[in-house]
Amino acid sequence: MKTNICTVCARGGSKGVPGKNVRKMLNVPLIHHTLLQAKQSGVFSAIAVSSDSDEILTCATQISGVIAIRRPPEMATDHAGKIPAIRHAMLETEKHLGYQCDISVDLDVTSP
Repeated sequence: MKTNICTVCARGGSKGVPGKNVRKMLNVPLIHHTLLQAKQSGVFSAIAVSSDSDEILTCATQISGVIAIRRPPEMATDHAGKIPAIRHAMLETEKHLGYQCDISVDLDVTSP
C-alpha cells in the first residue's frame, strides 16, 4: 500500500496580509479550506501543517487528524526557501507516524 502525506507550510510572519493563514474566509479560517480539501480528497495517509506560529498550529489542529509540526526559526525567515521546510515537515511527519511515506504533496494555504 502506498502512503501519501500532505504538507501545508504556513509561516506566521506574513508581511503583505498579516494573519492571512488564520483570517476567516466564508466564516472559516483560510488554512481550514486547504486542510479540508486535502482530507476530502481521500488520497492522503496523513496531513501535516508546518509553522513557526502557535496560532496557526492551534488553528490547524482544530481539523481532526492534522499533525502539527513546529518549524525551526531558520526555516521561517523572509528569505528561507520552501523546499527545506517541506522536507523538514515530511521527515517530522514520518517520525510521528513511525513509517516512511512514498509520496509527499505540498499544498498552499492561499490556494485551496
